[in-house]
Amino acid sequence: DCRQYTNRSCEECLKNVTCLWCASSRSCMEYPVRRILPPADLCELRSARWGVCWVNFEALIIAMSVVGGTLLIMLGVCCCCCCCKKKSKKQVLGPDKDDERAARERERRRVRQEERRAEMKSRHDEIRRKYGTV
Repeated sequence: DCRQYTNRSCEECLKNVTCLWCASSRSCMEYPVRRILPPADLCELRSARWGVCWVNFEALIIAMSVVGGTLLIMLGVCCCCCCCKKKSKKQVLGPDKDDERAARERERRRVRQEERRAEMKSRHDEIRRKYGTV
């Protein structure tokens, strides 16, 4: 039972991982496992210790928030940098595969059209010669 360590030291209380030390009241109690943070009526966050005596919950929450926020900002900056690199790389390299494929298709169509025109012209010339209209 954690209550037997009340009015002793924090180190003695926290030897048992299920215990929570409240520095303001110098009491040792069972950690309220149904809640992530101990409620204020049990112990203030700045006085609550769990796991180690030198870290209180208030400092832990602030430190984790700063680290988490920094990581999110770094992730956002990295995503922006990657997107900008891809855009600039596309512009430097010129047209991509889709553009090249479309250009080749246009060139094939143009060549076929020219062949058809030449074939039609030769047929018309042949008809004109046959009927003497040239």
